[in-house]
Amino acid sequence: MSRKGDCYDNACMESFFSTLKKDVIYGRKFKTRKEAKLFIIEYIETFYNCKRLHSTLGDMSPMEYERENSKVKAA
Repeated sequence: MSRKGDCYDNACMESFFSTLKKDVIYGRKFKTRKEAKLFIIEYIETFYNCKRLHSTLGDMSPMEYERENSKVKAA
């Protein structure tokens, strides 16, 4: 994604992975990779996209933001 010398291309993903590590990874021990993978998927689908407020989206969750924008586009 990032071009040489342009550190801002990956800023969104770097922020996401930082949040994921703080919320999910640090302080937990997973027995298997499969267990970790399932836990991360569950986190993304039930918390990160549905409940966690994102300041760049006007303090809405991504799902709320999508709902609001789809109403605006339909009108």
